[in-house]
Amino acid sequence: MAVRELSIEQSLPDNLDAERFVLGGIMSNAMAFLQVAGTLTPEDFSLEKHRRIFLRMTDLHDRGETIDRVTLANELMKHGQLQSVDGLSYLVSLDDGLPQLHNIESYVSIIKEKSLRRRLITISQDTIHRCLTSDEEAKEILGAFEDALMKLSDIDAKKSLASPAHIVTEYEGGINAFLDANRRVKGLGTGFVKFDEMTGGLREGELFILAGRPAMGKTALALNIAQHVATNVKDPKAVAIFSLEMSKESLLTRLICTAARVDQQRFRAGYLNEDERRLLRNAMYRLVESPLFIDDTAGTNLMEVHSKVRRLQAEQDLGLVVLDYLQLMQGRGRFENRVQEISSLSRGLKLMSKDLGVPFLVLSQLSRAPEVRTGDHRPMLSDLRESGSIEQDADLVAFIFREEVYRPDKESLKGLAELILAKQRNGPTGRVKLAFLNRYTKFENLATEPGDDDVPFE
Repeated sequence: MAVRELSIEQSLPDNLDAERFVLGGIMSNAMAFLQVAGTLTPEDFSLEKHRRIFLRMTDLHDRGETIDRVTLANELMKHGQLQSVDGLSYLVSLDDGLPQLHNIESYVSIIKEKSLRRRLITISQDTIHRCLTSDEEAKEILGAFEDALMKLSDIDAKKSLASPAHIVTEYEGGINAFLDANRRVKGLGTGFVKFDEMTGGLREGELFILAGRPAMGKTALALNIAQHVATNVKDPKAVAIFSLEMSKESLLTRLICTAARVDQQRFRAGYLNEDERRLLRNAMYRLVESPLFIDDTAGTNLMEVHSKVRRLQAEQDLGLVVLDYLQLMQGRGRFENRVQEISSLSRGLKLMSKDLGVPFLVLSQLSRAPEVRTGDHRPMLSDLRESGSIEQDADLVAFIFREEVYRPDKESLKGLAELILAKQRNGPTGRVKLAFLNRYTKFENLATEPGDDDVPFE
């Protein structure tokens, strides 16, 4: 069928009986309003008169007044809407045929389902209309469509409140497993012992922001973690890396040289001895066999990331998603400024991580504040570039810091790095000391002397 011939030949999805039973149930038992108020909105009803009735019920409830036929009719009359809902006779008819033991939650579920279908149809029709009649760029229309779908998917994302008994009952293994720390699900190990001890690893559905100034080693640290997850001998898991800055060939080169512990400069120059070639071949074989996947599409957006990750998750045991880096992503839709756009992206990534049940490791740039700051150049949360809601959305925010970058003449600082845990929603903050092998762009655990433990924040 040609595009110009597209039309909706049947009426929009609805279930008028379910709508009538919900409204009638509220009038017959005002307490029933509490069961639906947090789920339904006036827009969920298909008929305008049902929307007006529910809205007036909400007004009565907000004022603490009883909801029944008389009070509702009076409220509608005050707003000049009684006749528009077919008068008192229609209100009386709403509970006609209402089952004596009606299941109002089932009716609410039906109404929400039909409402979602209507919204999908409306969004689709609007997109078709703009494609046919608008002078907008196709990418702008696509962006608005994706933005509308993302907002629509968030409508039903809220779960109902759960009691402690319900939580424990639903927990795999029951109360004994819930109370046994050794049996509780632990996060994904990163290969950095102190970091894993402080955080419990990277947990499902959590957003981990790793930030730092240029040349500090953000990408190197993220690749080290990704490589550890994908090549873990005991339990390898798939890793998806989205690189918005480097090509997949450059990333693979880094990964191979890091795994083989071969100097990247010697590799690029071609000055390799036989031992180094052997190490590179072995590293290549291990990486080829590992479930590691790289996407270097420039200017990727949330919907593209979501689609690719969901497809990979259906095929692999996905353990981690890495995105390098946040400020290079493109937001869909119109934003008043860059801060709003970045805030939309960070919120979208957090929702995506929760929806897919996979930890997201997202790299972020910092402002120049640490460089102009006198004395201590360690980053702070306020240094997050175009921060918006990055700090708010993230479950964990860490900064990679190497003081040798600011004081290259001090020999004792060479090869030392700090991973600063500035925010952790479910654990302590503090600093983890690491070793940085610049030749291999590789971070490693740093053996500490007695009394030289990692430093918690005061």
